[in-house]
Amino acid sequence: MLIILRTDSENTQFLELVNQLDTDLAVRDGSDRVFYNQFNRLDAIKHVIVAFDEDIPAGCGAIKHFSDNTMEIKRMFTPLQFRSRGIASLILSELEKWSLELGYSKCILETGKRQPEAIALYKKNGYKIIPNYGQYIGIENSVCFIKELNISVK
Repeated sequence: MLIILRTDSENTQFLELVNQLDTDLAVRDGSDRVFYNQFNRLDAIKHVIVAFDEDIPAGCGAIKHFSDNTMEIKRMFTPLQFRSRGIASLILSELEKWSLELGYSKCILETGKRQPEAIALYKKNGYKIIPNYGQYIGIENSVCFIKELNISVK
């Protein structure tokens, strides 16, 4: 049975999953990883989701304030052995729900062109590609997305 935990960036299971994510991204992004690392600090993330399957961390994601009405999705990851089971979509949905509860109406995010699974996940869940925003403007490897949230988010 899958259990969803709302926590923060000090959660040890979240930190373990983020280490796995960073290892995966280091391979995919190579030398580009140095650029991205500066935007993935965990010290200020107050809204984190960790999914558990039989007490084993099976995925994570986070949101952080971007603007008055927009949260930014950060640190989405599902270990290989838990992929293709809908866990990432469930985490994403919970992050959207939490964003709405906090009074936000949009979510944005950035992922990399070398992460086709992530791109497919976001498209499947109603995210639309937008021009790169903020620090990602002009970054060739980045793909940015937005989703307008509404009350039908479960």
